[in-house]
Amino acid sequence: MNKEQQDYLNRYLDTLSPEQQHPSVTADYFCADEENANLCAALIRRGEKTAACSMKYWYESGQEPMPQPGSLMVVTDWQGNPTSIIETTEVRECRYSEVTAEFAAAEGEGDKSLAWWRDAHWQFFSRECREQGLDPDENMMLVLERFKVVYS
Repeated sequence: MNKEQQDYLNRYLDTLSPEQQHPSVTADYFCADEENANLCAALIRRGEKTAACSMKYWYESGQEPMPQPGSLMVVTDWQGNPTSIIETTEVRECRYSEVTAEFAAAEGEGDKSLAWWRDAHWQFFSRECREQGLDPDENMMLVLERFKVVYS
C-alpha cells in the first residue's frame, strides 16, 4: 500500500471506534486492464458493483489470501489512486456453471445479465487458466465475494 492509499485508509479508520477490527486490509484495482479497472472502480463507488469473483485456484495455490468477511480493501483505479473502501460481507464457493443471474447482476458490469457475465468471465478465466497451464471447464470452482462501500 502506498502513502496515498494509506492516508486514504487512515481517514476512514479514524471514523471508527477502536474496538472495530478487520481481519485484513489490502489495496488494489479490479480486473486485469486499465479500461475495466477504472470502470469497476467507478461502478463500486456508485454502488452498482457489490460483488466480485475469482478462481479458487489463486487461493489454493497460496498466491492470494482467501478473502474473509470483515476484510477491507482500498479500491484503486489503474494508476493506484484510491477511489473507495469496501468491506467484504460474504464469501462463498461456487462452480462457474452454478453462478446465478442475481449474482451476475450484483457484479454490476456489462448489461448485468447472466449471459453477458458468462461470456465475459469465460473469456477472462480461460485466459487465466491458459497462463497457469490449466484447462478451463464449467465446473471450475470460483470464490464469490459480496461487499459494501464503507468510505468514498
